[in-house]
Amino acid sequence: MHIVYPAVVSALLFSVGVYGVLARRNTVLVLMSVELMLNAVNLNLVAFDVWLKDRLHGGQVLTLFVIVIAAAELGVGLAIVLALYRNRRTVELDTLRDLADPDIKPPPPPNGT
Repeated sequence: MHIVYPAVVSALLFSVGVYGVLARRNTVLVLMSVELMLNAVNLNLVAFDVWLKDRLHGGQVLTLFVIVIAAAELGVGLAIVLALYRNRRTVELDTLRDLADPDIKPPPPPNGT
């Protein structure tokens, strides 16, 4: 198999993932788009590993590391989304831009001492 086919599919997957990260407003859909980009990277790693006939299969080993990191990222990301939903009752990114609670006023600055 020629290396161009998986590279083009990977580029398309990565492009769809970037579009999803930039255009979506929902936090869960942004996390799914990040996963899509990581899968595009995995496809490239495996395709180049097969194409280069690596004896140590470094691309496949790196793919396993990326899958483990993606699973950890998804777990932490979903935990953050659940905590945000419990506190703010929304997961829309536009409404979550402000990290401070609008009902709580910051303390006054200290005097010049």
